[in-house]
Amino acid sequence: MRRLAAIAAMSLIATATACGVGSSAGSGVYTTVDGAKQIDATAPINPFNPQGNTFLGYDAMTLAWPKNDPVDRNRFYPGLAASWSATPDQGEVVIHLQPDAKWSDGKPVTSEDVRTSIGLAYTQGGTAYAVDPKAAGSAADVRVVDAKTLKVTQGASKSNLFLRNVLSTVVVPAHVFGKLLPPGFWTTLKTARGTGPEAEKAKAQVTGLAQKVISFAPAEDVSAGPFVLERVNPGEALLVRNKHFFASRNIAPERVKVLNYTGNQQIWNYLIAGTLDSAPFTATPSGVLNRIRQTDGNEVVKGFSPVAVSLAFNQTRKPYDNVHVRRALAYLINRAQVTKVASPEAGTPAQTTTGIHAASAKSWLGGDGMAGLDPYRVDPAKAAKELEAAGMTKKDGRWLKPDGTPWRVEIHVPASFSDWVAAAKAITSQLNDYGVDAAVLTAADYTLYLDELAAGNYDIGFWLMALGPSPYNIYQRIYGSANGWQLLAGRLTRVPPGTQGNWMGGPETVGGVNPGALTNRLNVAGPDEQRRIVGTLAKLTNEQLPVIQLYDYVNTQFVSTTRYTGWPRTDSDVLRLPAGVWMQLGMIKKAGR
Repeated sequence: MRRLAAIAAMSLIATATACGVGSSAGSGVYTTVDGAKQIDATAPINPFNPQGNTFLGYDAMTLAWPKNDPVDRNRFYPGLAASWSATPDQGEVVIHLQPDAKWSDGKPVTSEDVRTSIGLAYTQGGTAYAVDPKAAGSAADVRVVDAKTLKVTQGASKSNLFLRNVLSTVVVPAHVFGKLLPPGFWTTLKTARGTGPEAEKAKAQVTGLAQKVISFAPAEDVSAGPFVLERVNPGEALLVRNKHFFASRNIAPERVKVLNYTGNQQIWNYLIAGTLDSAPFTATPSGVLNRIRQTDGNEVVKGFSPVAVSLAFNQTRKPYDNVHVRRALAYLINRAQVTKVASPEAGTPAQTTTGIHAASAKSWLGGDGMAGLDPYRVDPAKAAKELEAAGMTKKDGRWLKPDGTPWRVEIHVPASFSDWVAAAKAITSQLNDYGVDAAVLTAADYTLYLDELAAGNYDIGFWLMALGPSPYNIYQRIYGSANGWQLLAGRLTRVPPGTQGNWMGGPETVGGVNPGALTNRLNVAGPDEQRRIVGTLAKLTNEQLPVIQLYDYVNTQFVSTTRYTGWPRTDSDVLRLPAGVWMQLGMIKKAGR
């Protein structure tokens, strides 16, 4: 969520001015920022630490790198894995490592390194490495076939995200990190995946290692990536070329400098000053974007970003339990105007509400499926009919609740997300023009906002959704834990509205359809069944409007042609990968060569 929070955090008010940072024109130095985190010079060189001083794609390596396909989640570029294969149900994944892969100390990357990395991942839990054997998509067995081949077997509760989660494993050297796993670890893990008192004791032993793994601080970086961390201070991290990297011939820079930042404005300043060779997604208002473009060499590259912003309803609170009220608001909100005010460069107005980013919706639904949806174009007359159907009345130009009391729409947003604040203000202005009393209320920070939202303290709040490409992940945002459906030990349950984080409070079934059960089914369904389920959920979401989809994000990135060329083109499937991966793929070249 930290990365998604960064996607939404932008300032539409501040104006960037060139700071005193000098150009990175030195020979062979590539300068960038890490969009996933800020630098903490006291953090260990450890990818399991959330603030750890490792940088994905540069010194931290995964088995493979996911392509930015809007529909197919199982397409990858090779990483430390040269190739892989999976059975049709993903019950078994066989991984073949790069034959020439070595660590920066010259030792070969082996299957035992991957096995150790998976063992460490089990101490953290989640995805393919949950200790609970009933958890969907967890690995049941990890077997070394030979020095460069291993086999990972999925447990009985299958998930079609298994291949993706396995290939996303970050690999660390066993000769550095292996000592964190105690003798007999794999026997303990096997016991933990059973049932009964001994299994519970073993689970506690495995998960009890989590803090030890997170806090481990190696004396130096031992990397299998194209670079190795040389030093770090509060202002920057410097990585130098790894002479043992298996694809070293593809790497143009001799060094990489990762600059620290405290907010988007600082990144804008770097770009205006011509300091950065590339910057990841950075939400930027139009005025600042124009100034960035004026700097020689700077270019903007845009691509698909499977994230959308919505207005989400707490249906445990009246009158938002009434679908006619939600539909009325959809007919009153001008999404194009909201997008123009809030995210003109990094967003496109939602075509309608489906729960899916528009770039993916046509692939999933087809032309006929899209044509059957209500676009909810601005229509005050339709809105009035919907409000009347909900029992509301209009008096002296203002809408009243069915009991005759004033209706006040309160929209909550975190104060630090300036695009959300701007969007909420645009919406309330529109609603007030149509006789709906509306106001924006802000939470001090995003963490507090999420806590208050989960506690059910808000009527309406902004919500990130459409987190693709997996359809299961997409609809989990609407028909998952925030709406009462919980998957525990492989069993789907529903908690009552207003409890255990069920703040959306929608009905369990609508017209005989259980959207939570269908969403859970997406985790195991084949392609044809997935498409049918997505069609059903999109239509249901469009009709019931548990959320109103406002705008879909656009992945807006910055590159400079001053020192390097070979950048990804607009809509390239590598745009959501770190620039270090672009280098591994041989894309980045020194200018003039």
